[in-house]
Amino acid sequence: MAKSLVEDIRSYEFIYMLHLMLKILAITYDLNMALQRKDQDIVSAMKLVDFTKRKLQSMRESEWNSLVEDVSLFCEKNGIMIPEMNEKYGLGKSKRKSSSVIYSHHLRVEVFYAVIDLQLSELNNRFSEVNTDLLLGMASLSPENSFANYDKNRIMKLATYYPNEFGASKLDDLSFDLDNYIYYVREVDKAFSNLKGLGDLSMALVKSNMHKTWGLVYLLVKLSLILPVATATVERAFSSMKFIKNDLRSRISDGFLNDCLVCYIEDEVFESVPNDAIIDRFQKMTTRRVQL
Repeated sequence: MAKSLVEDIRSYEFIYMLHLMLKILAITYDLNMALQRKDQDIVSAMKLVDFTKRKLQSMRESEWNSLVEDVSLFCEKNGIMIPEMNEKYGLGKSKRKSSSVIYSHHLRVEVFYAVIDLQLSELNNRFSEVNTDLLLGMASLSPENSFANYDKNRIMKLATYYPNEFGASKLDDLSFDLDNYIYYVREVDKAFSNLKGLGDLSMALVKSNMHKTWGLVYLLVKLSLILPVATATVERAFSSMKFIKNDLRSRISDGFLNDCLVCYIEDEVFESVPNDAIIDRFQKMTTRRVQL
């Protein structure tokens, strides 16, 4: 088995896939690291998203030949056989070789495009136009560096995603309020000069009693504070559902599923509850024949 694995590792197909993934990871590495930093500026992160999409698209359009050259040079250097690109190979006679398809030249090209398209699709799904508008709108409200990221158009765009709170007339009022608001927090009141985030901004507005003057701006700040929590909770619930509702619990009721999800998602809270308290709770719920 070890000998067979070595043969697979030293195959052209294996080297080809490794080089393809290496190029993709090199393009997406900076974005991945940026998204994991808590202090990451949202505007900078969104620029990295756009940059990564452009690089992947550029790789898709013009770097196939470069990839093949890199793989061929690596194979020549390490004594790995390079197959004829236009030749089609059949399946091997052994059981192990018969279970794996040796790619033809055309299939390698299809794999190249499919892998890149998958990466682009994932980025587009995660950072759709709506998500991008929401993130940039939140960043434009941020008070960091004396409201350096302030952008009225992005904030107005953010407000349009809340039609129940911001009708046509309120959008006009918000537009006028933003002009006065940004001048006040930048030039007049020093209490807004060293704020770090939307949480600090909301508290500063309340402390200075300016949340009543610019009620629409304050409402948008509150909505922006709620948005990440609501989004994260929904994503956690969907990702946890596959662990709770598995093949053994395929017919679980909605009520029981909700209860299980709460216990699974809020596990830190439930870990703080001692087992004896849980046992006593269930023991007192109904008359039982035995002591739990």
